[in-house]
Amino acid sequence: MVKSKLFLLLTLLACALAGALAASAPAEEAPAPPAYFNGAIADAEKPTWPDQGGGAAGVWITPGVGGDDPAKIDGAGLYDRIAHNMFSINMVWTLVTGFLVMFMQAGFMLVETGLCRAKNAAHVSAMNFMVYPLGCFAFWAYGFAIGWGNWWNGPVPPGWYASLGPGLSVLNSGIGLGAATDAAGNATGAFTYGIMGLKGFFLGNSVGDVSVMALFFFMMVFMDTTATIPTGVMAERWAWKNFCVYALWVALPYCLYANWVWGGGWLAQGGLNWGLGHGAVDFAGSGVVHAMGGIIGLAGGIVIGPRIGKYIGGKPQAMPAHNVNTVVLGTFILAFGWFGFNPGSTLSGTDLRISYVVVNTLLASVTAAIACMLTLFAKGLKPDPTMMCNGMLAGLVAITAPCAFVDPWAAGVIGAVAGWIVVEAVFFFERRGVDDPVGAISVHGVNGLWGVISVGIFATGGYGAGWNGVVREEFVKAYGADGVRGILYGDPGQLVMQIISAVTVAVFGFVMAWVWFKISDKITPLRTTEEIELEGQDIGEMGVLAYPDFQVHTGSRLRE
Repeated sequence: MVKSKLFLLLTLLACALAGALAASAPAEEAPAPPAYFNGAIADAEKPTWPDQGGGAAGVWITPGVGGDDPAKIDGAGLYDRIAHNMFSINMVWTLVTGFLVMFMQAGFMLVETGLCRAKNAAHVSAMNFMVYPLGCFAFWAYGFAIGWGNWWNGPVPPGWYASLGPGLSVLNSGIGLGAATDAAGNATGAFTYGIMGLKGFFLGNSVGDVSVMALFFFMMVFMDTTATIPTGVMAERWAWKNFCVYALWVALPYCLYANWVWGGGWLAQGGLNWGLGHGAVDFAGSGVVHAMGGIIGLAGGIVIGPRIGKYIGGKPQAMPAHNVNTVVLGTFILAFGWFGFNPGSTLSGTDLRISYVVVNTLLASVTAAIACMLTLFAKGLKPDPTMMCNGMLAGLVAITAPCAFVDPWAAGVIGAVAGWIVVEAVFFFERRGVDDPVGAISVHGVNGLWGVISVGIFATGGYGAGWNGVVREEFVKAYGADGVRGILYGDPGQLVMQIISAVTVAVFGFVMAWVWFKISDKITPLRTTEEIELEGQDIGEMGVLAYPDFQVHTGSRLRE
């Protein structure tokens, strides 16, 4: 016991002596971070920072000057090692969450197929399958360049660096109004109002950097979500060839609007140019992904017209889903994938706000499902499981834009409102002759707009300091930081900007899609023939006879 006390006393004396010596020693100046941390890259084509695994920027497999010997690592080497580990974590996080988003394609297929009639199941499944490779090809060919080709020159917070690494600085070419110049009068690549990017068609133009590859993959799976949504609206009568042409076109409206919001374009610049909050804010895509997909589907549903037999005497007729079980299963797959969709949009596994994003996403989904059920009861209807599934999806869509910026109670409110909206919207469009077999317009279009607007109402200001380059001294003095905040928390300008963004996606998306479907109908018919629609697209369009005992009562014969 005496020896133990003596050892403890000596240990305490040694610690005190070490502390005194450290305090008396002259303070060393903290090492300056390498140049690649400040974002001011003089020649983006020949970057000088260390790069993870090679590419345009060189090689950075072993981080840190001095290798693995701590005694030989200087200040610059320490920064290299920290940056390497941080960027690596962020890249792995972004890729893994992108895998989850990609898996959502199976969820969409199950939901849409289950909500349609059995005679069209193979056709609906095939559209959900082929929209992925066709959409990906279009994104590779031209979509990524249009959306993110000038991403580096968008407005960013002071002291910002790219979470996936400074290699993203090669995305530095675009088109816009009000070109900025440096002190020597040379164009910098930045614009007062950005319109579209120009760098990275077919991933060329010297964008072969690991950071660019990660960003490309993550944004590609997001775009394919948008591309899938109209397949549910136009199901059971969309001609296959016309659908294939559409899948190669849809990247155009999607990536243009994505550039305006996510690529540093004019909507993102609304805070700097017009003093409206932090410009358009859409954390994970209520507007960019879901509203765009739903609005395109609305235009397509109007142009293609309702299914044969849907309206008799001007009154809508029920066309029941053929497999409710797959609808429920698909809904849970989508809900699971959403935990990649929303948290992954941090593009950073080191961003601790991920926990807020996850919980808010969860809460909005469950309150939406409950509110949907209660709305059905209030209307004197029974709790239709397919409608409740759409309620849950509506909540997920709505929380996608505000998930990082709101408190959990607000997430619950946003979801509850979405659960009510989706029921009202389904009946609204059905009464007006818009035939949407799966309710995609209401789930994604209407609630995507609600999600965008809700940012301007419920955002607390606790996250997003400097978002889109906006730092207002009056807000910093009042709140300590200038995060994204809605009208309930002192910034009515953000609500105005969110409404502008919502109106933009609704008008732009609808006009682009309506014109496209009219033009594409001239290239190849938009709709299948009456004979094929009556006997089922599985047989007439896909050559699949899944039900050999099925008898067609319309007078047409089964195809071999």
